[in-house]
Amino acid sequence: MKIVIVEDEPRAARQLENLLHKSTFDFEILTVIDSVEDSVSWFQKNISPDLVFMDIQLADGLSFEIFQKTEVSAPIIFTTAFDQYAIQAFKVNSIDYLLKPIKQIDLDAALHKFSRSQSPSNPIEANILKELLSSMQTPQERSGILVKEGSGFVQIRISELLYMYSQDSITFGITHNKRYIIDETMDQLFDSLDHTKFYKINRGQIISKIAIQKIEPYFNHRVKLTISNPRDQEFIVSRQKTSDFKDWMNK
Repeated sequence: MKIVIVEDEPRAARQLENLLHKSTFDFEILTVIDSVEDSVSWFQKNISPDLVFMDIQLADGLSFEIFQKTEVSAPIIFTTAFDQYAIQAFKVNSIDYLLKPIKQIDLDAALHKFSRSQSPSNPIEANILKELLSSMQTPQERSGILVKEGSGFVQIRISELLYMYSQDSITFGITHNKRYIIDETMDQLFDSLDHTKFYKINRGQIISKIAIQKIEPYFNHRVKLTISNPRDQEFIVSRQKTSDFKDWMNK
């Protein structure tokens, strides 16, 4: 069984590979791809694999955008850290979906389901995809978030957050005068935010539009941001996201 993994988090990709090795299935991982752009290029140039594991939120956008730009005939098992996507992903004719962190028992069940499927995967339905993309681009606005303070939790307003970042597997949220620990992964957090107000500029940083003070060109076709209360953080928009980030700033 030839497998392609589409995942922008190296740690998550390694975890999936380790779980696959613990399964009873014979497989070969052809490639691991971390962006919509590179996925489109790969599927256009290569023979279809037997199965694709595909994260929903990639470095440069939602993986559903891949199907708008090229044909993917292989069955898809979607993976996601935030379960609002689970039912929606299933409607896009995937074999299954897996919630992160992925458990061995769930992966094995998805693989057995794939092996029992005798019919090829259905093509992605354009009308379902259109509705799906629309719903994800306009999430219900979240007003508050629980953060750790001392031995307990307090709620702060989302509007107070200037940016969020991940360090040593801990998610931090920064306001004008304080740093908080947020008990969510970066993917879970970003998926729950209003994407017209917050942008995930790279794998480890989410910024609020109101916190951006300056945008400057940076090497390798990237841009560097000056942000309120930077706290020794450097804010570089990844190369894959630079064009989309500029479009986001213009809205």
